[in-house]
Amino acid sequence: MTAGDDIPSELDPLLRQALAWVIRLHSGSATSDDAAALALWRQRSAEHEAAFRDAVRLWRSFGEATRVLASQELVNVERRSPRDARDRLSRRALIGGAMAAAASVAAGYVVVRPPMGLWPSFEELSADYRTGKGERRNIALADNVSLTLNTQTSIAVRSEQGAPRIELISGEAAVQAERDAPAPFVIDAAGGRVTMRRASFNVRCLDRAVSVSCLEGAVEVEWKGQRVAISGEQQISYSPEMGLGRASQADLEQADAWRKGLLIVRDWPVNRLVQEINRYRPGRIVVMDEQLGHRMISGTFHLDHLDDFIAQAHGLFGATARSLPGGIVLLS
Repeated sequence: MTAGDDIPSELDPLLRQALAWVIRLHSGSATSDDAAALALWRQRSAEHEAAFRDAVRLWRSFGEATRVLASQELVNVERRSPRDARDRLSRRALIGGAMAAAASVAAGYVVVRPPMGLWPSFEELSADYRTGKGERRNIALADNVSLTLNTQTSIAVRSEQGAPRIELISGEAAVQAERDAPAPFVIDAAGGRVTMRRASFNVRCLDRAVSVSCLEGAVEVEWKGQRVAISGEQQISYSPEMGLGRASQADLEQADAWRKGLLIVRDWPVNRLVQEINRYRPGRIVVMDEQLGHRMISGTFHLDHLDDFIAQAHGLFGATARSLPGGIVLLS
């Protein structure tokens, strides 16, 4: 049986429009205007949102074969958002220009790789569950499997025949699994796999670098045919650049701090701290001074008062801040 045999031959017009959106976003030529217009299209009704999710599932299953379903007269989707949405994006482009990225933004960044994470990628847009900046969300995935999603986290559900499974597209999640069934709970992340039956742990996937911190129980981590088991108070990481690391002692207080609304920093360069703050704080802090970026800092920050860091950077290092529209702060 071919993929085409499994695809329904007659589709609801709304689903055809949704397929056209998915094809557009996956084309490599989608722009920030397209991202805004799609967000508005999905908000029109629950039926629009459901159609988009169905279209994403078809694309995941059949890929290019779905192009046949989006007939020529519907491929030209509403690619322009209303004036106010275009204006908002134009201001973003101007702000990006202030940071030496104007030429690229003006040309139109693709949705697959948005500039500085100012809007979601295609994979994030098509996630089954997604949190925004500063948002946390609890999910009961299956019997005795629950997740808490941290800020800017996207997951896709891959479960089948009673075997709970997700893909962590990007972000961070705290997982509690108490599986009595034969099938374990599986998390796919950046080409690797995390498997467990009974465990409490934290898993993080950012820029295809994955780290797993086990609080209780046991977790198996697989990467490129290598497998390492870790247990309570251990951690391990993998990435395409570094491969699979060795198990080491986990800093559980730091790994679990976000669930308490805290960010615990122990001798981090300012660049690393700013990168972490940008995951939670609306807008963007940009370190313009290379020496400032390498200064070391420690402390405990409240996730709902992250602008306090800007004042601390001034007090500790004499840094100056320039605020721009959209929550952009230039630190030098």
